[in-house]
Amino acid sequence: MTAATDTEFDYVVVGSGAGGGPVAANLAEAGHRVLLLEAGLDHEDDDYRVPAFHGRATEHPDLGWPFYVRHFDDREQQERDEKYVPEHDGILYPRSGTLGGCTAHNAMITMYPHDADWNGIADTTGDPSWRADRMRQWFERLESCGYKDRPRVLPRHPWLARLFAVFPLVSEKYVNRSRHGFDGWLRTSLADPELAIGDGQLRRLLKHAAARSLIDFLGRPLTLVEGLTSAVDPNDWRVRTCPEGLWQIPLAVRDGHRTGTRERIRDVAARHPDRLVVRTGALVTRVLFDEDPAAGTEPVARGVEYLRQPHAYRADPHADPGPDGERVQVRVRREVILSGGAFNTPQLLLLSGIGPEAELQRHGIPCRVHLPGVGGNLQDRYEVGVATTMRANFTLLKGLTFKPPDAGEQGDPGYVQWTRGKGVYTTNGALLGVVRRSSPELESPDLFLFGLPATFTGYYPGFSRHLDQQSNVFTWAVLKAHTVNRAGTVRLRSTDPRDTPEIRFRYFEEGDDTAQRDIDAVVTGIEAARSIMNCLDDEVETELVPGPDVVTRDELRSFVRDQAWGHHASCTAPMGRRSDPGAVLDSRFRVHGTKGLRVVDASVFPRIPGFFIVTAIYMAAEKASAAILADARLPGSAPSRTDLRHILDRVPRPRSSSRSTVVQETR
Repeated sequence: MTAATDTEFDYVVVGSGAGGGPVAANLAEAGHRVLLLEAGLDHEDDDYRVPAFHGRATEHPDLGWPFYVRHFDDREQQERDEKYVPEHDGILYPRSGTLGGCTAHNAMITMYPHDADWNGIADTTGDPSWRADRMRQWFERLESCGYKDRPRVLPRHPWLARLFAVFPLVSEKYVNRSRHGFDGWLRTSLADPELAIGDGQLRRLLKHAAARSLIDFLGRPLTLVEGLTSAVDPNDWRVRTCPEGLWQIPLAVRDGHRTGTRERIRDVAARHPDRLVVRTGALVTRVLFDEDPAAGTEPVARGVEYLRQPHAYRADPHADPGPDGERVQVRVRREVILSGGAFNTPQLLLLSGIGPEAELQRHGIPCRVHLPGVGGNLQDRYEVGVATTMRANFTLLKGLTFKPPDAGEQGDPGYVQWTRGKGVYTTNGALLGVVRRSSPELESPDLFLFGLPATFTGYYPGFSRHLDQQSNVFTWAVLKAHTVNRAGTVRLRSTDPRDTPEIRFRYFEEGDDTAQRDIDAVVTGIEAARSIMNCLDDEVETELVPGPDVVTRDELRSFVRDQAWGHHASCTAPMGRRSDPGAVLDSRFRVHGTKGLRVVDASVFPRIPGFFIVTAIYMAAEKASAAILADARLPGSAPSRTDLRHILDRVPRPRSSSRSTVVQETR
């Protein structure tokens, strides 16, 4: 089929998630004409808007793309997982196919990464701009903190510094020691602690969690009120040494509604419709290059080709079984930025002839650039649930259905409260988290336990319908961060860009963690969750998962091996020095061996950062935007719009919900 051609853009960004959305918005604000391509559509309803409905959003047929992945190559081991789906030969791995990418269905947890994450990238790449003290600026730029008072920033006089050193508490309201951001595009908030305090059973449970935590440096147990008010704010710059104990859980929620890259994109597109053009229903099939193989020059990315076809990708529940739609070629004056995520970015690189030569030859794809690291180094968290049946129902959940009202109905009491910006539905269900190290010698804590009054034991078809079926079950979700294993791969299933890739994580003994540190850490996390519940003998009926018969560490290891899951896939196009055979990008997000091609998404990290990856991606996107704009101003480059306009555009402004420039492609 002959492809139509569009040549009106400076940049094309592929993917509207946590990486691509902010980059496209920032480049447009700076004066460039940007085309943002999203394969999904722009459906929105209460499953998207209501934070407590994030499970429903995950399985929403108009928002989600259900991928199926293998945790193990060994089929016998894989089939031990209760979540295994034989007809798909894998485990459900929810992804999002809609404007905003996975920020449209995630749990909205917005937690700052650890210093060691950024310093590790600086060491790997040799680029000091990635060091932790320099990376904080990008968080300050993107955050609009809604749970701290804006400090009054005073002039920097030596005598003031001495005064504040003597009276640090006095200076708190004048100087931004927490280094929160207050003028960014991402609103952060905290759940109202009164929600937990009002439920007697939940109050006692959290009291024991507080008592067990190590946050109390005075050497005495914390009361519940002390625990709720003294819990560590993980986004405070002063806690970057990562204390263990009870932590608050900041959420990307504004006025009780989910907020993320979708709102950022719409805001900029409404203010600058001539600069930011958004096309949904547009599946990119390959990157277009200008090159002269005989001259031996590096291929230059000059655009992309995409299918003008809603539901083209076969992960889409509404996938179109018919032939390909119209092919459209977009030519750009500057660069192509890939932001498809840890699965789709390596797939697109491979389809474009960039990756391991043997893999490309296997599919008959000419190799433009031999980069062995493309699609390798796949990493994730490990998670398990410790679910317990309580003797009484949680009064917090009384009358709640955790679903939108039917047409013409008012909705349950929680929904009515949500319409006023209050109540349980303004949260993701997790009020507090417990942070600890699985081993004392670790540089950063690696275990995050967050409790929710629901049953959650992983992802399987229909999991979201089971979250709220019992109002007397409490689950501690145990998350293992900073995983050692990095042996997963993303490989092409075929040369058809509409097919999903083959994704294999190679958990535990199949991976490269020969000492089995990851599985032992998860077992330690289970024991920590059990120690909290053991304080509630009079209120606990029984443990559902792992169950009372799973007692020894060896039995717990088997449970973890069989039932663990993850949902932070990353690191499949990692940054690194050009001499590193596993590196795909340089420290400025440029694809090695090419020109005019960058990657900005979860795949860029050499090692998986922090506890929850979205904040790290947001920060990387802000840093990438600055790098792209700086390179656009280099001598010999095409002239860019004035920086003054960019500065003026960053002045705080009212939100806009306009969707006038978001174009959904139709056949």
